[in-house]
Amino acid sequence: MEFRCLSPKFPMRRFLLLTLAALASAAEPEVARVIDVMPVWSGHTVGFDFLTHRNRQFIAFYDAERHMRVAARALGSAEWKFVRLPSDLKWDSHNYVTMAIDDQGYIHLSGNMHVVPLVYFRTTRPLDIETFERIPAMVGPNEDRCTYPHFLRGSNNEFLFTYRDGRSGAGNQIYNVYEHKTRSWRRLHDAPLSDGRGKMNAYFIGPVKGPDGCFHLCWVWRDHGGCETNHDLSYARSRDLVHWETSSGKPVPLPMTIETAEIVDPAPVRGGMINGNTRIGFDSAGRVILTYHKFDARGITQAYTARLEGSKWVIRQTSQWSYRWDFQGGGAIPFEIRIGSVHRDGKGNLLLDYQHVKEGEGVWVLDEKTLKPVGQREKTRAWPKELERPESDFPGIAVRLLPSAGSSGARYVLRWETLGPNRDRPREGPLPPPSMLRVYELR
Repeated sequence: MEFRCLSPKFPMRRFLLLTLAALASAAEPEVARVIDVMPVWSGHTVGFDFLTHRNRQFIAFYDAERHMRVAARALGSAEWKFVRLPSDLKWDSHNYVTMAIDDQGYIHLSGNMHVVPLVYFRTTRPLDIETFERIPAMVGPNEDRCTYPHFLRGSNNEFLFTYRDGRSGAGNQIYNVYEHKTRSWRRLHDAPLSDGRGKMNAYFIGPVKGPDGCFHLCWVWRDHGGCETNHDLSYARSRDLVHWETSSGKPVPLPMTIETAEIVDPAPVRGGMINGNTRIGFDSAGRVILTYHKFDARGITQAYTARLEGSKWVIRQTSQWSYRWDFQGGGAIPFEIRIGSVHRDGKGNLLLDYQHVKEGEGVWVLDEKTLKPVGQREKTRAWPKELERPESDFPGIAVRLLPSAGSSGARYVLRWETLGPNRDRPREGPLPPPSMLRVYELR
């Protein structure tokens, strides 16, 4: 079960790979209403997006024929309005679709990109999906090999967009900022945020705004398309997303490179570290805690924490597993292990959730002083457990659950079913029938 249906390679996207515990209330919620949307593609997993804005709701997705669509409805209504956008999905699990709404109510949408020219749409009227139009360029340069689009907000609520320019092993991270008066984009930085200089690229998680008011960013470097070549967990922070520094406050000039970035854990190539599985959390004192996995001295995959204590990072092993996840090669892969971010439960405990192909899923209770596990809990769900059970009996089918971004005073979850990723290659043989995309209103 996945509650954020992202490509395993994708490193940020609003940092909404949220832990169930962070989303959940004390009691498991109940379904108040179910609203069918449309049958959707189920041949491989790819990320959709789901926004609730005031009294409106918007979904970006791929239909049963893999056409990109947007659906909209008024809250309280079961009637959807649909538009089809001129972009069709191939067999690539990287090609999620993402949306955001600017200060004037215009909807921005990007997606279906994996080292291809920018795909970007914007409405010409606020909140009106029938007025989406294709915008051929944002700024112009470095928009021919785009991947991992992500809309976000800056320290002063600036409307931002970031993406990778280039490919795995040879890419730079670009940030743009939107000018509402002119409805145009410009670069946020004079240089890319990171630069692998043709030898590698950075896979980011964040930026995540911490209790200290700073934006925190962590990443691994990857040398080429093979996921086994991830290495060197790195970190930076910023007050404004423009000026960056190390954990000690030393300025880091842009673009950040492996020589200038702060290395938290110098895990080597083929050291068991993978992009998309690093997380950022905080303890009760507001100290940054990075969570990730790598191989231990025996070559077994283990979960680790790295906390900034005083002027240095202290690394501790969390798990005592006996299974080696020996991932390698290119393309989107199924994740056999997932690590959450450290978070507080409001009762003086630090919690860290995990999913493991052999050990199942659970939540570690961590001693805040040592970060060692002192107990276990079951995950608290943000939806009824029965939503996680597939309706289809097709072999390999799995449920995808996506909580709505935004707020309306109610909670909503988007649900559909698909097969998993297939290294971005077409599947041979029979495929599952389309699954019904549904919205669940919870109480």
